[in-house]
Amino acid sequence: MNPERLVAGLDIGSAKTTAIIAEVVGELPKHPKIRVLGVGQAKTMGMRRGVVADIEETTRSIRKAVQDAERMAGVEVEAVYAGIAGEHVQAMTSHGVVAVNGEEIKRGDVDRANEVARAQVIPQDRELLHAIPQEYTVDKNEGIRDPVGMIGMRLEVEMYLVTIGSSPAMNLRKSVERAGYETRELVLEPLASALCVLTEDEKELGVALVEMGAGTTDLAIFHEGKIRHLGTINYGGNNVTSDIVHGLGVTQADAERLKEQYGCAYEPLVRSDESIQLPSTVAQGDRQIPRELLAHIIHQRMDEIFDLVSREIANAGYAGRLSAGIVLTGGAAAMSGVAELAADSFGTGVRIGSPVENVGGLSDSVDSPRFATVVGLAQYGAHRLHLSGATAKVRGGARAGDGQVDRFAKRVKDWLQDFF
Repeated sequence: MNPERLVAGLDIGSAKTTAIIAEVVGELPKHPKIRVLGVGQAKTMGMRRGVVADIEETTRSIRKAVQDAERMAGVEVEAVYAGIAGEHVQAMTSHGVVAVNGEEIKRGDVDRANEVARAQVIPQDRELLHAIPQEYTVDKNEGIRDPVGMIGMRLEVEMYLVTIGSSPAMNLRKSVERAGYETRELVLEPLASALCVLTEDEKELGVALVEMGAGTTDLAIFHEGKIRHLGTINYGGNNVTSDIVHGLGVTQADAERLKEQYGCAYEPLVRSDESIQLPSTVAQGDRQIPRELLAHIIHQRMDEIFDLVSREIANAGYAGRLSAGIVLTGGAAAMSGVAELAADSFGTGVRIGSPVENVGGLSDSVDSPRFATVVGLAQYGAHRLHLSGATAKVRGGARAGDGQVDRFAKRVKDWLQDFF
């Protein structure tokens, strides 16, 4: 195992914090393969809707998850690629225009256009997270993916800028730092998941990635190969659990257990003769309920969430334009009946996205939609390794390269070549 090729991903969700340590293998810059060495999970107590609400609790969750992953992998890491999401995320499209020096467009011309597009005034309470080139226009020819080598006088780029709240970002970095690690980079969670579960064909045809977390449901729409829209719906798996608490008169812990063991998101899949034993209390005694009642509660809330997602897709102008349909990821997507309910709600093809492509090693440990983000973060790190030549920091191992590599790494960080 080469310590210089290690990457660590950290997904701090509202219910669980997950860490993964992987080794980058293979030499394919577009889709580097990772070999999973260790996975760690811890219950999250300090997050609300993707934002740090309690630094001490969040720090404890991070430390436990990463240490568990380190123990499994038999290595220690210093830096992590951490995911960030939530309603503070905003996106906008920006344009950059430059005159071409000479006739043939060179890489330097493209870099200049990118710099102009990303030089937007960002409010003080926000920071630029990702700058993603969408397409280029040479003179009047639109829709060009890579203009290098073309002949033209005027080069224009359309860029997708993703910004986040400075305060949520600082608190997340501080939590990671307090746990004893460095944040190599913050990465938008739906984009990390997309990197891991979406195919190039799906992104080309038009697809919506719906990431169902505990606190929020995040949406990323891709069309003609590029990210086109990001959205957050402030409902997730925790709302389903709360409905079960109120509907059945059980504790939060029991509601979570019932949801995981007997939950079904699509009522018609449940047989009418099935019943569930509820936890007994002194006041209520022994109780049995039809499993249909539990399914009904879950069905109603999940249907509402999918309806809000549908509206977001329509408002973004992509209703009826997503030929590749919907891909569901996140912890709530693993529940029985979710795909059937989603197909009903969206009226299009639906599949559950699990990280299987370009993943080796302990791949069985992450073969579930709840691991899409954290595996995507590790794969993002693998892309970074290929692009910049900067090495993952490992205690007692090699450090990132010399100043020249660091300068190149910074330039790469300014915009994401062809990631999304």
